[in-house]
Amino acid sequence: MASLNSQVAAVVDAARDADSDEDALIAELEDDSDLGAYREQRLQQLHAEFDKAKRLRASEHGTFVEIKDEKALLDITTSTKLCVVHFFKPDFNRCGIMDQRLEALAPAHYEARLLKINVDNCPFLVTKLKIQVLPCVIAFIDGIGVDRIIGFEGLGRTPDSFSTRDLEARLINAGVLAREKVNDEDEKQMARRRREAERADEEDEDWD
Repeated sequence: MASLNSQVAAVVDAARDADSDEDALIAELEDDSDLGAYREQRLQQLHAEFDKAKRLRASEHGTFVEIKDEKALLDITTSTKLCVVHFFKPDFNRCGIMDQRLEALAPAHYEARLLKINVDNCPFLVTKLKIQVLPCVIAFIDGIGVDRIIGFEGLGRTPDSFSTRDLEARLINAGVLAREKVNDEDEKQMARRRREAERADEEDEDWD
């Protein structure tokens, strides 16, 4: 028993010494002028990012907005660096599903404008961009289309089911969104509405 007690005491002493060493290291780091300079630099960077986010949100970044006029849409996509545009028809169930995903993404991705426009309001763009199947989502960088999602093609594990994260990953890969931000809780909040919309989705997405 004495031997066991001595072993326990030795472990406790070692742990206490380790804590002391760790405390000393932290104190040393806190006194390190180089670390202080790094902290100051990081603080300035965070302030700059915060100010940028405020400016972008003031110009409707971080929202999912319907544009009614195709000239206005052209002006936005050519004057804004990063844009995602959903070409839709309001009575298409799959367009409604795509709207839900984009609406969920918008608040997390203020770096881009997320927009939608009814195809009936943009006949020139429908012809110019050769849009034939809905939903159609086009990612623009500096006014140039860099990716096109036709229907639900290339999203999720099956052609008829995809998550907000799937859409986010696709747009990140296209370079129009910055980094992954959607978490499990976001997905759970969307799950019930997704299931209801997908159960109702029985119509053909082709549109001429």
